[in-house]
Amino acid sequence: QVQLVESGGGLVQTGGSLRLSCAASGNIFSINVMGWYRQAPGKQRELVATITSGGSTNYADSVKGRFTISGDSAKNTVYLQMNSLKPEDTAVYYCKVIARVPIERQFWGRGTQVTVSS
Repeated sequence: QVQLVESGGGLVQTGGSLRLSCAASGNIFSINVMGWYRQAPGKQRELVATITSGGSTNYADSVKGRFTISGDSAKNTVYLQMNSLKPEDTAVYYCKVIARVPIERQFWGRGTQVTVSS
């Protein structure tokens, strides 16, 4: 199976920055998509950003221009650079990977808390 280890969450003031990392390991044939989702208290989980193996990216409108997703295919790692953070960015951030193992499956990390104080 695939294990995802997330890191980089924490407490930051409005306007601050954080960088999240998610490393995938296990019996991975290839990774097709890596991404970040978030879930705030009382809300549904929502997409933040994704990146494909070809480098194509997709962002939620709420984070465009502030967040940048990037990947290191050699390390099976995805990053999320979060700048100009706002209190509404407060949530648990989850890493999601769609990988061939060898059939295509999706895997979720356990989540990392991001709290932005006003």
